[in-house]
Amino acid sequence: MPHVAVTAVGVDRPGIVAAVTGVLLDHGGNLEDTAMTRLGGHFAMVLVVEVPGAEDAAGLEQALAAGTADLGLTVTVRPIGEVAEVAETGSPWAVTVHGADQPGIVHRVATTLAGHGANIVDLSTRRLTTGAGTGYVVLLEVLLPTGVDEGAVEADLDRLAADLGVEVHLRADEADVL
Repeated sequence: MPHVAVTAVGVDRPGIVAAVTGVLLDHGGNLEDTAMTRLGGHFAMVLVVEVPGAEDAAGLEQALAAGTADLGLTVTVRPIGEVAEVAETGSPWAVTVHGADQPGIVHRVATTLAGHGANIVDLSTRRLTTGAGTGYVVLLEVLLPTGVDEGAVEADLDRLAADLGVEVHLRADEADVL
């Protein structure tokens, strides 16, 4: 069966997930891979959906727009190739960054990790404002290639942390949630 990528973004409010998934279900869609979260008062969804062969991406987008019109969502639907099983190679690690908010933190951490061949499989950020000021937290799940020198990765992240004036921690991720 073909697959589509669905994105939906709008001001956070109750009923968004129910409305979007209801339209998809009505059109024979099956959620395969999703990420949904609240971002800055908005709710964002990215979905990989298996759809019946006769389902047209443009028609599904129109149905989603109509079915969620009262929620004010911006919705897109794009056809994608067959979803291949991705072999996760390497070992899972977690990287956390805490410090003062400043431009470039995510880029510099991602660049440092890419230099070691790390694959970022999940990333989230939060800006925190307290009486002490504005802070920033970055949480990354990465796969480090087999044979990579974890000590070298950690040393490069430590140098980056010193340069940015933030704390960066690298730890093996033993969590087996799913």
